[in-house]
Amino acid sequence: MGAQKAFVLTIRCPDRVGIVAAVSSYLAESGCLITEANHHADQVQGQFFMRNEIADLDGDLAAFKAGFQALADRFDMTWTLRPKQDKKKVIIMVSKQGHCLADLLYRWSSGELPFELVAVISNHTDQSSLVAWHDIPFVHIPVSPDNKPQAFEEMVNWIEHYQADTIVLARYMQIIPPELCERYPGRIINIHHSFLPSFIGAKPYHQAYERGVKLIGATCHYVTQELDAGPIIEQDVARISHSESAPEMVVIGKDVEKAVLARGLKYHLEDRVIIYGNKTVVFA
Repeated sequence: MGAQKAFVLTIRCPDRVGIVAAVSSYLAESGCLITEANHHADQVQGQFFMRNEIADLDGDLAAFKAGFQALADRFDMTWTLRPKQDKKKVIIMVSKQGHCLADLLYRWSSGELPFELVAVISNHTDQSSLVAWHDIPFVHIPVSPDNKPQAFEEMVNWIEHYQADTIVLARYMQIIPPELCERYPGRIINIHHSFLPSFIGAKPYHQAYERGVKLIGATCHYVTQELDAGPIIEQDVARISHSESAPEMVVIGKDVEKAVLARGLKYHLEDRVIIYGNKTVVFA
């Protein structure tokens, strides 16, 4: 199988009889081999979701897309077709804490996470030497109450300059303005250091300590205008007891944050996440 012939096909449409058969038949008639197939029907919402990895697409790609569009119109589908080997361009944004950034840099440099890292943007300089060691452009954009509109306008300029597909907030401790959320829907990924919807906002570990919880967690989600309330991609937890202090909970939680962000980003990079409303279907 040639690398140039592998694609990921994702579909969302109203649920009805015959969708899988129609898609499979079209792929077979086009000479495609289905190497991975996933689908899910939300019977409450009446929605159907599909993700197929296909190979051996030898014919004319434009003709294939035109033929599939006719099928999509019949079933009222929203669909994407992306070459599997194409790497998304990623910008990582970080503040002072570097544990998530360092983890992503390792997974990127080792090839574990297949993406093109085009830049790191930060409102502080604490992680500049780590980024420079990896030979990645580091963009320092200070953010204060007085310059927020200008600072975020500069960020947009850099995002457009690097033509980034995905922006990862790896403990970037600033609230993203509504204009950016509207401009990049489904493209900004955040790691929040609690098991949402519990303990939104600042210092969630301290909130958890005050509440006396026995589980702490982390949530990878898409960023929307509502703080820490976007569609959730991935979550995980760690068990704690009454003996852990708030600082000890922070240390335990950092390991969860790194793992959850890496998994959530992997699912996004591989087109395994389909957003609908404020929910996601994740074909992990």
